[in-house]
Amino acid sequence: MATAYLRAAHQLLDAPPRILDDPIAVRLLGNAASQKIHGEIERYQSAAAKALRSHLVLRSRFTEDRLGAAGQRGVTQYVILGAGFDTFALRQPAWANSMMILEVDHLGTQTLKRSHIADAGLPMPANLAFADIDFEHESLLDGLLRNNISLAEPTFFSWLGVTMYLQEAAIVAALQSIAAFPSGSEVVLTFLQPPESGAEAASLQLAARVAASGEPFVSYFEPEAMAARLTNTGFTRLEFLLPEDANARYFKPRPADLPAPRRTGIVSAIR
Repeated sequence: MATAYLRAAHQLLDAPPRILDDPIAVRLLGNAASQKIHGEIERYQSAAAKALRSHLVLRSRFTEDRLGAAGQRGVTQYVILGAGFDTFALRQPAWANSMMILEVDHLGTQTLKRSHIADAGLPMPANLAFADIDFEHESLLDGLLRNNISLAEPTFFSWLGVTMYLQEAAIVAALQSIAAFPSGSEVVLTFLQPPESGAEAASLQLAARVAASGEPFVSYFEPEAMAARLTNTGFTRLEFLLPEDANARYFKPRPADLPAPRRTGIVSAIR
């Protein structure tokens, strides 16, 4: 929900052109969302909130740009791991209509999201399905096959804001499942680099908050280490979104109301 509110705040508080144009974000949260965000304007406009909001919308925008390119080369399935309140399926462009979209998350999260979709009067897309896959009892691959994802079709995976909560063995196991899909399949994932000495207060505050909630960050990777994990599991073409590239591509063309990233934490990998 916190992530969903930050995406909504981007629509309400940040100047156009937005990094992520998401007209569904506010509607999905309900009628009180706009009032809540404007009522807590100082918190949402703090340096820490702006930095986190910038990262959240950047990772979604980069992923959706990569998905569009994947569709042009014949990818037919889109799997969103840890989907939460992601809105892509609800605002999908015409080029995505022929894709099967599968959102993977906890059953409780999916039930809550579906109730929000119904309350907002949003139509459920015909190409959208939901999967509750318990990685403690089955592999990601087995769970996907159980939910009618074809192992014969090139597939695009979005895995945002998740790896830092998982032990390395679970991350590698998931990558091995993704690498079982055909050549041309792709994953975009985010990761945390180890904290810098003298790390920004916002980064330290975020780590403390998630730890206090019972879900601490447990995995950190330098880009070289993440590249090794990806190549070792069968991915051959990697693109790390470097800070200078993100700034030139997504931040310089718009007003300077959100900070560009300082460190690399988003990567695309193609089989």
